[in-house]
Amino acid sequence: MVLILLLFPLLLLGSAVEAQSAPSSVPPAAQNPSPMVESTRLHARLAPRELGGHRRTFPGPGGRPVEVWVSPRTKSRETYPLVIHFHGASWLADQAVASLGDGTVSAVLNLGAGSGIYDRSFVDVTVFDSLLAGIDREVSQVLGRPMHAARITLSGFSAGHGAIRRILREPRHLARVHAVLLLDGMHTSYVPEGQALAVGGGFDSTNLTAFAEFARLAMRGDKRFLVTHTEIFPGTFASTTETADWLLQTLGLQRKAVLRWGPRGVQQLSEVRAGRFVVRGFAGNSAPDHTDQYHGMPEYLRALLE
Repeated sequence: MVLILLLFPLLLLGSAVEAQSAPSSVPPAAQNPSPMVESTRLHARLAPRELGGHRRTFPGPGGRPVEVWVSPRTKSRETYPLVIHFHGASWLADQAVASLGDGTVSAVLNLGAGSGIYDRSFVDVTVFDSLLAGIDREVSQVLGRPMHAARITLSGFSAGHGAIRRILREPRHLARVHAVLLLDGMHTSYVPEGQALAVGGGFDSTNLTAFAEFARLAMRGDKRFLVTHTEIFPGTFASTTETADWLLQTLGLQRKAVLRWGPRGVQQLSEVRAGRFVVRGFAGNSAPDHTDQYHGMPEYLRALLE
């Protein structure tokens, strides 16, 4: 299928992740990002700050570094809560996890540009097992006793959703995942390729079925699932608004119109709540609007888990 291109450069996040990424053997799909420059509102940004605790790094999928942060609040018990975040500056994900205030451990992976590389990296189901084992090892070394992740949350910004959709396809992994957070990053391909819905195209729902199943579990209260999306229209593949619409239609849910301020000054336009499943729609069709969603991760993560 068509690989999904990261919508906007991570330099907008204050991160050089994309520049450091090894080139994929398969190029990401083209897109038509909005060229608009707007100043309708302030796009506030978080900044790195000292969190204390311990930082560890080990090679993960494809030899890419897994950046682990162990909170100073993490207790030396047999188990610990864990958030694994895919795609984005690690300091920001660490801040979001720290804001929980409960000793949750943060692990961040950046695998390259486009959701395809994230998806392919977890086709072998043992890769996720190895990732968890590696995080357990690092946390155990920091705390001086054997430790195991018990309450696992998967978070993905933009292209990072590709890893999560693949992980959730394995029933054994689905059972272990407690919660999922998708930040403006649930995409799929148009069918035929590049033909938008408005001109008679359809889209490939294969990449969305795992999210639909997880949403059903969240609606029953067995899992927790929060999806955010903007109005950005990539043009050559399905937008996060279109995929959210598909998901809601599949589940028999309808949006409720709202108008409220969100994190860093974003403007929320719609919301759906069904059990522990929540979808929040936001205004904006420019690069800063996309980046806003990652900088709102502390608030979204707390809403998901608290």
